Parts: sequence; C-alpha cells; structure tokens
Amino acid sequence: MTTVTCISPIDGSVFAERATASARDASALCDRLTEGQKAWAARPLQERIDLVLKGVTNVGAMNDEIVPELAWQMGRPVRYGGEFGGFNERATYMAEIAAEALAPLEIADDAGFKRLIKRVPHGVVLVVAPWNYPYMTAINTVAPALIAGNAVLLKHASQTLLVGERMARAFHEAGVPEDVFANVFLDHQTTSDLIAQNRFGFVNFTGSVGGGRAIERAAAGTFTGVGLELGGKDPGYVRADANLDAAVDTLLDGAMFNSGQCCCGIERIYVHESLYEDFVAKAVKLVSGYKLGNPLDPETTLGPMAHARFAAEVRAQTEEAVAAGAKALISPLDFPEDDGAAYLMPQILVDVTHEMRVMRDESFGPVVGIMPVKDDAEAIALMNDSQFGLTASIWTADLAAAEAIGDALDTGTVFLNRCDYLDPALCWTGCKDTGRGGGLSVIGYHNLTRPKSYHLKKG
Repeated sequence: MTTVTCISPIDGSVFAERATASARDASALCDRLTEGQKAWAARPLQERIDLVLKGVTNVGAMNDEIVPELAWQMGRPVRYGGEFGGFNERATYMAEIAAEALAPLEIADDAGFKRLIKRVPHGVVLVVAPWNYPYMTAINTVAPALIAGNAVLLKHASQTLLVGERMARAFHEAGVPEDVFANVFLDHQTTSDLIAQNRFGFVNFTGSVGGGRAIERAAAGTFTGVGLELGGKDPGYVRADANLDAAVDTLLDGAMFNSGQCCCGIERIYVHESLYEDFVAKAVKLVSGYKLGNPLDPETTLGPMAHARFAAEVRAQTEEAVAAGAKALISPLDFPEDDGAAYLMPQILVDVTHEMRVMRDESFGPVVGIMPVKDDAEAIALMNDSQFGLTASIWTADLAAAEAIGDALDTGTVFLNRCDYLDPALCWTGCKDTGRGGGLSVIGYHNLTRPKSYHLKKG
C-alpha cells in the first residue's frame, strides 16, 4: 500500500497523509459510481440542482476551518479568507443556467414527426484537481457534472489532501449519494490504468503539461472525452493611453497574489515605451511593500510557495535571467524572511528577453519580467511568442483597439483593464500547450454531456 503526503510549506512538517486505494478497491468504487449514476440521472433536474447547492452551502459553513487548513496545506495567507466567494459564485451561476443549457433542442413537432436533440450525461466523470485554488478549480467541474446527471470521482492533488474529503462530506450531508460523488486517493499508475480501462465517460484534468500528456496517453484508444487546463505564461500589455495606476495595481497583484501560483496569473508584462519607466517605478514601490511571512499571521500578504521545489524552480529561472543580463529590482533586504526554501521573496525583472526561461517557461511564482514595446504590433508579436495560451490582459481606453488586439492573440480569454479573474458566464478555455476543452458557461455543460438525437415518426 502506498501513501500520499502533504508537506506543509509553513514549517516543512507532515500535515496530512492518506493511504491510496488499491487497484481492486478503485475499480469497485468505479463500479458503484457507474451504477449509482443511473438513478441520479433519472432524478428531476431541479432536485439535482437543489442538492448540489446545499452541498455548496455546507462547504461555506466549514469556511472558518478551511481557511487556516489551506494555509497549512498550500501556504495562502489567512487574511484573504479562502475561496468560498468564487466557489459559490461559480456553482450558483451554473445552477442558474442549467435548465436552459441542458434543455432539448427542439427541431420540429408537426403532424408527421417530432425531432429533437437532448443533452445526456457521459456517466462517470473523473475530476483531477490542482492544489493552487483547490476548491474553486474542483467546483468548476464538480457542480455542472453533477447537475447534468453525471456521477463524479474526485482525485485531489497531494498538496491539498483534505479538500476532497471536505467536499465529499459536505455534499453527502446535503443528500448527494455516496455512490454519485466520491473522493479518492490514487497513485498516478492506478489513475492511468482506470482511464485506460475506459472506466470514465469524461476526464477533466487541471495541472502540468506533463500531467496532461499522461492523461492523453492513458485515454488513447478509449475515445474518452478529455478536458485539459495545463500551463500558462499569461501576458499583460499596457498601451500608451492606459490608466497607469490601475494597470500597475492590477497587473502586479495578478502577478504576485497567491505567491504567483494562479492559473491565469500575470507572468510577463509589456509596456508602451512612453509609460515604461513610470510603470516600473510604481511597480517596484508597490511590490517592495509586500509582507512575506507565515500565512497564519493576518499581517502577511505573501505566504510561502506550496512546496520548496516550486520555489527552487522560480529561483533558478530568476538567477539564470540575471546571469544573462536581466536586472532584479526588488531588494532582498526588504524580504529577510526568504529562507531559501518555500518562503520566496517577490521579484521584478527588467532588461529581460524571450531568450530567458523566465519569459518563456511557466514560472508559477512571484516573479515577473517587464519589457518596453514601441507599438501594438510589437506587443502582439511578443504576447504570441509563447507555447501557452490561457489569458491575455490589455490596458487601454480604446475598446475597439483592445478587441482588435485580442483578435490577433493566441489565447483563451482576452481581458480589458482587468486580469486574473474567472467569469463563470464565459467559457474557461485555452489553446496551444495550455490544453483543450472548456469549462463553465453553457459550453461547460456541452462538454460534460453528449448530444442524443430523436427522430420520431408519428402514427
């Protein structure tokens, strides 16, 4: 029997440990979910909606316990209050649009024929969720999958072991059957084997590019639907007519919040040359005022990264860039709490180029490179010079220009004068190595169901 372990970034201690399910037990659980899903899908839609929303409410009732628990598991400061606001917003929106999104498409109902297309559930949906926003990323799929009539098997990241347990308890206490929604601890091989055995109707994975490739390899030949949200290197572009203060405040928050561990966090910034010096000066002043420290301290604004090895990768990218000619603008003297392990000071780099890994590879930490550009064409070329494509943020007073720039970008979402936010009414999607598929919105329901056509001749 193997185990999965959560090492707390706060002090390096073992915070939680769980035994993984054996291949036999995992297979039996899939059997129970497959059977339980049939009765669940037969329930009225409104009943499924009500039970899911009750489960969401139950998670909210646990928030006072969840917030410090998240700090211990992945390092987010308690001052930010957890994830229930976004968790609730996403689930509630998907519940509100469910009846319309899942309604049959009526083609005709005349004297001779009734023709329509229904949306039917896939069966059992496997959700492999990440640690960086463990509740919000999971609910993106869990809520609409259950509402659409699927059963759900949730496998959470080892860094956030307790999240799946809490969600399962909350939903079971709400009345969602245990053979409809289950949390499981699995090793990578068992997970891949279950996918290869065609035990799921759909698999949704949020994580690394390497993890996404492993999921696709496991699903090869099974024709299982796969949704993948993988890496990112999201850019921001500040045009000459931008609101400079708003751009600095929002883009730097997008780069540094959650210690830079955001799926759509800002990892590179391009500023029109006329604003570049002022932008950099304001950015340095803002970031220098952050407080790095224990996330359980309400005064802390920047906690440790979720694991020391994640911080080591960001340090390596930064050091390589400086060795290649980049300039680091944030003084280590302002952040004596940087311990060389999980606690990592924020950093702003200038004189960077796209030859440097820090401007090319995903950093997923509190570092951002800033480059001047002379016009929109140069900014577009640099923003598109990436293997990733999740979001891009444009700062300008010109709506038409922003939309035209957005049309030219290889990205899943275009933001104007904001960033690092997920609107549940819009499809959350990406391109290139960021992955495939789309969550939330009406399109999220379409991906979690399949069309079934009815051609009914009367008489």
